[in-house]
Amino acid sequence: MKKQYPILVHKEEGTAYGVTIPNIPGCFTAGDTIEEAISNVQEAVECYYEGEDVGELPTASKIEDLVQNKTLYVEGGFWVLVEVDFSFLSTKTCRINITVPEFKLARIDMAAKKKKLTRSAFLVQAAESSFEGDPNHI
Repeated sequence: MKKQYPILVHKEEGTAYGVTIPNIPGCFTAGDTIEEAISNVQEAVECYYEGEDVGELPTASKIEDLVQNKTLYVEGGFWVLVEVDFSFLSTKTCRINITVPEFKLARIDMAAKKKKLTRSAFLVQAAESSFEGDPNHI
């Protein structure tokens, strides 16, 4: 599920380009270039919502309404629409196909049975445990 949100890109002398996401208060990011700052929006949103139980996604404002809000004004700032992918919040299960050597599948099934888990639950648990301590995993 993707939604477009307006962001405010701004830069003060001697700083990186900052990005404010008005519809997600407290969510912001930055980058050394305009392109980097804009591309960091997805990661910022994922970090902001990490571990949160989100009922309803924030409504996106119209840029023309935000321009009228003088508290958001930053000299030299400009507005950009960015697409944010919220699929990272979905708890919906998905069916996938994977290819595994038969002897490894037998080992997976034995380990899952030993832990009283389904094959799927075991594989998800194993994958999630591999993320622990990985600074690049969100």
